[in-house]
Amino acid sequence: MKIRELVEALDYELVRGSVDTEYTTLVCDNRKIEEGCVFVCIKGANFDGHSAVPQAIEAKAGAVIVSDISDEWPDSQDTAIIKVEDTRYALACTSAAYFGHPARKLKTIGVTGTKGKTTTTYLVRSILEQAGLKVGLVGTIEAIIGEERIPANNTTPESFVLQSYFAKMVDAGCDAVVMECSSQGFMLHRTAGFTFDYGIFTNLEPDHVGPGEHDSFEHYLSCKAMLFKQCRVGIVNGDDEHVDKIIEGHTCQIESFGFDKKNDLVASNMELVSTPGELGVSFDVSGLMNFNVHIASPGKFSVYNALCAIAICRHFEVPEERIREALKKAHVKGRIEMVKVSDDFTLMIDYAHNAFGLESLLSTLKVYNPHRLVTLFGCGGNRSKLRRFEMGEVSGRLSDFTIITSDNPRFEEPLDIIEDIVTGISKTDGKYIKIADRKEAIRYAIENGEPGDIIVLAGKGHEDYQEIKGKKYPMDERVLIAEILEEMKH
Repeated sequence: MKIRELVEALDYELVRGSVDTEYTTLVCDNRKIEEGCVFVCIKGANFDGHSAVPQAIEAKAGAVIVSDISDEWPDSQDTAIIKVEDTRYALACTSAAYFGHPARKLKTIGVTGTKGKTTTTYLVRSILEQAGLKVGLVGTIEAIIGEERIPANNTTPESFVLQSYFAKMVDAGCDAVVMECSSQGFMLHRTAGFTFDYGIFTNLEPDHVGPGEHDSFEHYLSCKAMLFKQCRVGIVNGDDEHVDKIIEGHTCQIESFGFDKKNDLVASNMELVSTPGELGVSFDVSGLMNFNVHIASPGKFSVYNALCAIAICRHFEVPEERIREALKKAHVKGRIEMVKVSDDFTLMIDYAHNAFGLESLLSTLKVYNPHRLVTLFGCGGNRSKLRRFEMGEVSGRLSDFTIITSDNPRFEEPLDIIEDIVTGISKTDGKYIKIADRKEAIRYAIENGEPGDIIVLAGKGHEDYQEIKGKKYPMDERVLIAEILEEMKH
């Protein structure tokens, strides 16, 4: 392939050299520069790729794609210099071309919002697979390509990696891909270079605003809104107070879901379902589809997640019965994941790892009127102390009992972190115990569970490690629970 074909979707200025030569590969890592490659100069937090242009010219790279020009670069016609406004956007477009535009061969579904992205992607994948489609997934926990599961570093991978995943999905015979789209991913143009068939908006709350993320809530919102200028059909939570801002200037067809009667897909007659080991909800769907749904996941936000999945699956003409079956069975690792330990009380694992997530979860569970709501959690080391105070205060206010333990202490002492959490709890009347060893904390929770309790292990969710002094040690709460139950038999 010639360089011209690689850059055909870009507005660019050819500063020198030719785009009519063949190239070998596309790279954005200066350690991978080789003769004949096209090197895209990315400005990162710690390294600016533009500083490697002399290295690329020396190595006789086919081209460098830059946003800045320097007089100090070697004068060679062997390496084309291609100037663009934004090299991250250029990387996304050239990556799509490099892999043969794989997204065009898949039905692409992008999910954005503050909460519910992960659960919604797994729900959609579960229903579509039940209907006989082969579906890839890209998100916070992992990428799923056929039988292959690749642990995630970012919610939305770098554009080159994302396009490589799409290409693998096409090769694996996938029909569709459902992916989480983070605001950072939009801000850094990781999802540029193709058009989503379907864009989904779950909800919006103040989050990810601060150093290294978004400088304001307005900027955070505007990044999320980019999805609806990059998809064919937008499916949005019509009840969310920010929905009008999210779809402002949209270029797609819009459908809405929610409890409000004005939506295209409406939930009504919601009822809580509670049996030992399961908390769920049932409700009626009306509007674009009409049937009753039962899901084994609690609370109003579970209804929103389910509505979202129903709305997307309607476009794939999944039969109503298949949707109902799949919703009943679907669960997501580490997201309100019920683990059966007793007929007397309910225990669950959830990823809630900040005050906002914890408050939402505990408020949802209190509606089920448990005998006691018991919350076990810790906070990460080398992170904001404010998060510890806030989470302590939330748990003290909403839980009947809190078990404070360890969660990725990193380079801090677990007991110091625990004392910060106690500072937060002390603002409330909440009862608590401190048990630094997470396995022993879980053992205490199980051994002291009372009939009708709901016990939440919060913060780890899908994570299967504990990060201590720069090293990740294997630690999966499901494994710990199984070990504890086995030890309790003896």
